[in-house]
Amino acid sequence: MPVRPRLSFALAAAVATAAALGATALATTSASAAEVPLSGYELTWGIKQSYRTYVSTYAQGSFTTTDGASQAASNGAFTFTDGTGTYDTTSHALHLTFKGTVTAKSTLHGFVREMSDFQYDSAAGTLTADLVADGGTKQQDVTLATVAAPTSQDLTNLATTLTAAAGTFLGSDTYANAAGDPLSAVKPTSTTSPTPSTPISPTPPTSPPATTTPTNTSTPSTTPPGSASPSDTASEPAVTKGDIDDGILTWGVKESFRSYVVGSVANGKITTSAGAAQATGNGAFTFTGATGSYDTDADTLSAAFEGTVNFKGHEDNGTYGLDLTFTDLKATLDGGSGELTADVTSLGEKSDDVVLADLKAPSSDLTAQNDVITLDDVTATLTTAGAKAFGGFYETGAALDPLDLTVALTADADLPSDGSSSTAGTGGTSESSGNSGTTGSTSGGVTGSTTGDVTGSLASTGSEIPAAALGTAAAVTVAAGAGVVFALRRRRTEA
Repeated sequence: MPVRPRLSFALAAAVATAAALGATALATTSASAAEVPLSGYELTWGIKQSYRTYVSTYAQGSFTTTDGASQAASNGAFTFTDGTGTYDTTSHALHLTFKGTVTAKSTLHGFVREMSDFQYDSAAGTLTADLVADGGTKQQDVTLATVAAPTSQDLTNLATTLTAAAGTFLGSDTYANAAGDPLSAVKPTSTTSPTPSTPISPTPPTSPPATTTPTNTSTPSTTPPGSASPSDTASEPAVTKGDIDDGILTWGVKESFRSYVVGSVANGKITTSAGAAQATGNGAFTFTGATGSYDTDADTLSAAFEGTVNFKGHEDNGTYGLDLTFTDLKATLDGGSGELTADVTSLGEKSDDVVLADLKAPSSDLTAQNDVITLDDVTATLTTAGAKAFGGFYETGAALDPLDLTVALTADADLPSDGSSSTAGTGGTSESSGNSGTTGSTSGGVTGSTTGDVTGSLASTGSEIPAAALGTAAAVTVAAGAGVVFALRRRRTEA
């Protein structure tokens, strides 16, 4: 029997090793071929509009951008530049790292929050950054938000959701799992002709230059997402954000409260001034002269209104036990949710920018028609701070009157009639007062005439006394009159 050479085994092993190495090299070459290097991208993200508003107003702070970052006007979103990374033409995954640092600093609360080295990973659907809180140790590559997967090559207005880590870093658990501002990652296309890389010869060429056929960029497998084609920049997009030119806010505060103030118990009056008016029949209030900003792409709006409304009641020798004023009303919305704030003066004590109510619009979309944004039936829910502003008349979570909001985006936009039917006309003071009893009351208000019984409890006025134990108009006076006067006057004395 012939003997096989022992070398054959070694040769086979060598061949196998070479094949394995070749396969590895081939795989590496293929993987490398699938990745396209990227540069010159920009990332635009505003964290969350309500957070920016909080820092710049309630926290008496500001944002600083450095190292290549910038912020849009009117406390807008942030842009990070010099984005570099790779695009996988096979999996369509994209990873970009951006330059720029954003620092939020509060004068009132003394906090400092620094964010830098933003990275967007489309495959993981994450946005990460390096974070430093109050000068402490830098936390690297913290996931601030999850990012919705793009449905096309367009990487603009991608929905984001803030993480629990973001809530901790920003200083409030309410931000965890909340909708963040939309994210865009694009490569800007210059609309100017590029400067030639070589000097132009003064002698004209003897033949025209060759015409280069444009590369077809419609195939998504070879075109990096976020790269604009010439057709993308052929025309300027419609303006979607800017400053509000004018506007009207219609809000009744709470119908039962209006009825209580002018009724036979408080025996008071309601006065409007400085741009506000009240509809006839003790109706809702209209505030005018809106200023602020909007962004229909981001579905954000911030509007401040002119006008003052004052409630007085329980007069005793010229002194009022109830004396409440709202002015400088501001409504902010971000994706259909927001806040209503006002400067509140109670018995001579003023508090600025009190968050009276949480707002919820019927739709999260913010759209403009004929340069006018209209929001009707926006629900308003009383906050804890709002309940204190009412002196305990209502509990936290109580439903206030819904509000209607209309803002003009240009000077020539037509606003609808304010619909106030004000008893004062324009530019005057609307005043309601009377001893006629409360009519049309809801939510636990007092109904009937001065000789009628109380229906329901007095929970809406903060009283713990059950109506069944009172039963008469005199008891109403004791509970809703003397009780409320005592509570409000006690607050003034303690202050």
